[in-house]
Amino acid sequence: MKVLATAGHVDHGKSTLIRALTGMEPDRWAEERRRGMTIDLGFAWTTLPEVGEVAFVDVPGHERFVTQMLAGVGPVPATMFVVAADAGWMPQSGEHLDALHALGVRDGVLVVTRSDLMDPELARDEALEHLAESTLGRLPAVCVSGTTGDGLDELRTALAALAGRLPTPDPDADVRLWVDRAFTIRGAGTVVTGTLGAGRIAVGDELELGGRAVSVRGLQSLGAPVESAAAVARVAVNLRGVPLEEVSRGDALLTPRRWLAARVVDVRVHPARGEEMVGRLPAQVMVHVGSAAVAARVRPLSREDAPDAPESSRTVRLTLREPLPLRPGDRAMLRDPGAHAVLGGVTVLDVRPPELRRRGAARARAGELATSDGTPDTAAELARRRLLRAADLPGLGLADPPSGTPFAAGWYVDPAHVDALATRLSALVAEQAAADPLEPGVSARAAQRGLELPDQRLVDLVLARCPDLVGDAGRIRRRGDGELPTAVQEAVATVLADLEGTPFLAPEAHRLSELGLGGRQLGAVVKAGELLRVADGIYLRPDAPDRAVEVLASLEQPFTVSAARQALGTTRRVAVPLLELLARTGRTRHDEAGHTVR
Repeated sequence: MKVLATAGHVDHGKSTLIRALTGMEPDRWAEERRRGMTIDLGFAWTTLPEVGEVAFVDVPGHERFVTQMLAGVGPVPATMFVVAADAGWMPQSGEHLDALHALGVRDGVLVVTRSDLMDPELARDEALEHLAESTLGRLPAVCVSGTTGDGLDELRTALAALAGRLPTPDPDADVRLWVDRAFTIRGAGTVVTGTLGAGRIAVGDELELGGRAVSVRGLQSLGAPVESAAAVARVAVNLRGVPLEEVSRGDALLTPRRWLAARVVDVRVHPARGEEMVGRLPAQVMVHVGSAAVAARVRPLSREDAPDAPESSRTVRLTLREPLPLRPGDRAMLRDPGAHAVLGGVTVLDVRPPELRRRGAARARAGELATSDGTPDTAAELARRRLLRAADLPGLGLADPPSGTPFAAGWYVDPAHVDALATRLSALVAEQAAADPLEPGVSARAAQRGLELPDQRLVDLVLARCPDLVGDAGRIRRRGDGELPTAVQEAVATVLADLEGTPFLAPEAHRLSELGLGGRQLGAVVKAGELLRVADGIYLRPDAPDRAVEVLASLEQPFTVSAARQALGTTRRVAVPLLELLARTGRTRHDEAGHTVR
């Protein structure tokens, strides 16, 4: 199926023309037929030779209903532009053309209606001049009369040629169906309609709508039930379990987990029709994309008043009042709701832009975007962002990076960035070793913070690029680090020498202090296995427990603390905690009778 949208001034015969082409009534409401004008979107279809079914979205031409018009034109790739021979080019003709130009529509057919009332050549030539100023360029033109039928066969031929020129959509693409109507049917529930521009929808599919999961209960295309519909198609989707009040025009049915809800986007602004440069944008605009219309705040990135700034580099940041499912390359329109004027078109460049915190960050960001045209490039995006979450790739419109790209914890990392992080990690560890020789390594969490990584598991990816570093018990240190400083080693040697003749006579606190062994030093010594901490302030040789058992085993069993103290040649200060240690480690047993070596 091919889908076209009408465009043109109010009461120029768009609906009449569609009735003549299709035999169907596009005006859905009695009020529309009574007033003789379209006030909401209408739909009709016909079959053309060689191309098959062609559906028409009939949009309102009155200026008060321009939002409805944009909802119909937004998702459609081509237009049937209508101008009446007896009226010529009119204000809404220009506004509709401005919208088509801003949205980047590039193909269509000019139809001059009411050719039975006046010679159509003047209106045709005037319209062609206006169209040539837009993205539509020089369109084929057909003069018709919906009343007499003159020219309809020629129009069908032109429409078939237009339909044949339209690009073939990707049926395997992710679904994004912009909702342009929502209503209920008794016994069926909520139904939404829209133009399926890419992908495929089938009965039973699970989709997303407004962040919630929904299922497709039924599906119609061109008024008939179908099991599935592939783009391009006009579809009506019956949704299971969705109240009508939770759906409105501008919502989108989406393939689950394949789109990002974008609230802040960086875009390139394109001039309005007839303008060579983008004018200064107001601080608040309306953004029209698909069938959605959302207010947005504008922040210029590139300088608007720079006389040498090329038009292609004009970029702004839009902060949307409501998030939209957008991808780089999407085309949208900016409109000034106060002045009722089209300000220009935009191409979405980034739906997850970086924050602008520092002075000059906006201009630097504009420089980054200067060569971007919105075409997704995985390698370029990875190099720019440095890290990409695998789950975000579809929403960013990106393919998987090449095989071998560093990957961990659900994140791809730019190879050059991994090397830079490895250099930083080595520096962090060296700084820690210099600042605190007793604790020369850094913890994995400290490394994550220092490297500004989103997941601690990425530290291992960086560590693998650091041949001079080693991970040990949750800490990262340099190979060879971990030995005690020379002064501490000398102090420990003195303690061990003191214990050589009296292995169970632990040094007093003042002696340890004289040797420069404070709490942190002693902690490092114990961790290194050079001394054994029996209790607070009691330090012995590491083999003291085994040697104590050998001595105590020669005593009459069971024995008392006093007997143990005398046999070990130590004081009660040492004997009591040492016996408690032996009991805890299962070397001795303590009961009412005394202590017994196991």
